[in-house]
Amino acid sequence: MSEIFTMGEPMVVFIAEKPGTFSEVENYSRGLAGAELNFSIGVTRLGHTASYFTKLGKDPYGAYIHEFIEKEKIDGEKVLFTEEYLTGSYLKTKVLEGDPAVYYFRKNSAASHICPEDIEAQDLSGVKMVHITGITSALSEDCRKSCMTLAKRAHEIGAMVSFDPNIREKLWKSREEMVQTLNDMAFHSDVVLPGIKEGRILAGTDVPEKIADFYLEHGSKTVIVKLGENGAYYKTKDGAQGTVPGYKPEKIVDTVGAGDAFAAGVVTGLLENLPLDEAVARGNAMGAIIISSKGDNDNLPDRETLFVFQGKQKR
Repeated sequence: MSEIFTMGEPMVVFIAEKPGTFSEVENYSRGLAGAELNFSIGVTRLGHTASYFTKLGKDPYGAYIHEFIEKEKIDGEKVLFTEEYLTGSYLKTKVLEGDPAVYYFRKNSAASHICPEDIEAQDLSGVKMVHITGITSALSEDCRKSCMTLAKRAHEIGAMVSFDPNIREKLWKSREEMVQTLNDMAFHSDVVLPGIKEGRILAGTDVPEKIADFYLEHGSKTVIVKLGENGAYYKTKDGAQGTVPGYKPEKIVDTVGAGDAFAAGVVTGLLENLPLDEAVARGNAMGAIIISSKGDNDNLPDRETLFVFQGKQKR
């Protein structure tokens, strides 16, 4: 059985080959995306086992995604197919600086119909860590309930829950609903991984220690705040805290997927019983590596590549 379990919506992504509007760009490269899929690829390439639950349409996108999941040695037996709904996709622009724009085609997608009954039916035997992101909670009311059901089941079997808020504000009906839902999930999670900008929205502050205190006071055990190029700040319920410097990427091509890579680094470090600062350092390294490529996950490293990168870079 897999030691890590996650669920979410994988999508086919078409990435512009040059800057410009859709009418100006003739060529797009095909790829795969989805926060939890990126995370799963990251952990399996580092030698860990992961099960990935989702719903896909019986369409070319769904077949392509499932084939890719199995190719990456992710347990795809938990994937469900439906003829009622289609698999989601999105377009991503190319930019010379900053974050690219994305345009989703995922409303009423197959994955948005994940329901609590699907989660109750999952065999979580042997799972040590469950990873959830706020994106899945945004897809539908059933998905929100499913995320909470998964967190509760994880705690029932003694597994840890890591939660990345991963804010996608355009997927929510209102900011109020988003903040309440994401914070509720964080309060029921052991490890919370907000970015500094997310902390400003969700906790009302951009001070790393105050963001951490907000979640620790509501039941979380460990909070790791991503600080971009400045690395990450961590604090635990026992009062341990510190800032771990970031790594300098060789070049910055596309920042999408950096948070998912960071989560994969941290979670695998925790499962290997690394000291917390070393697990965070691994997360920083993973994030620095992935932003040097245009895809969301194609440049995620294996263990040797990661260790070579960490050995060469000075923090």
